Amino acid sequence: MEQAKKFAAVFLDRDGTINEEVGYLDRLERLRILPGAAEAVRRINESGMKAVVVTNQSGVARGKFTEEFVRTVHNRIREALRREGAEIDGFYYCPHHPSEGIGEYRKSCTCRKPAPGMLERAAEELKIDLRRSYLVGDTLKDIETGLRAGTRTVLVKTGYGEKEAVANIRPDFTAADLLDAVRWILKDSA
Repeated sequence: MEQAKKFAAVFLDRDGTINEEVGYLDRLERLRILPGAAEAVRRINESGMKAVVVTNQSGVARGKFTEEFVRTVHNRIREALRREGAEIDGFYYCPHHPSEGIGEYRKSCTCRKPAPGMLERAAEELKIDLRRSYLVGDTLKDIETGLRAGTRTVLVKTGYGEKEAVANIRPDFTAADLLDAVRWILKDSA
């Protein structure tokens, strides 16, 4: 039996990478796509790689918004990017927090970054080869997630990235923004 082809992917953090970092994104009017983000996602699409969002959303655990609201935000992001000819192949989020939160959401889990659970789930569902993939994010937690999952990593200086650029955890590349990151990824993966 022939093994199904696996795709390379670019895993994208959400807040501070695709859209502006605003603390807890708890109202739709606070959602702003960062300049160049749609073009970056479109270039990922054109390359044949998958574009997959992976985001911690502990605001659910903390009672700041619901999972339904997270899905609404993801639909808005999808619509905004589609208007620019860009497509997200999947959205994955973790609503949990290990020490703060309410009910079933207050727990340690394998999906909250820096654990690699969201990437592993996406790899299974979307037939992704993690070894050929990349993770782009604005925090060292994102970079650690990519390292744990076996991807290459890019730290963007948007969101929290400018403050996080110095530490023991080193990304493969540090980029000004998502478009700069994707330009590097496309050269690196060629």
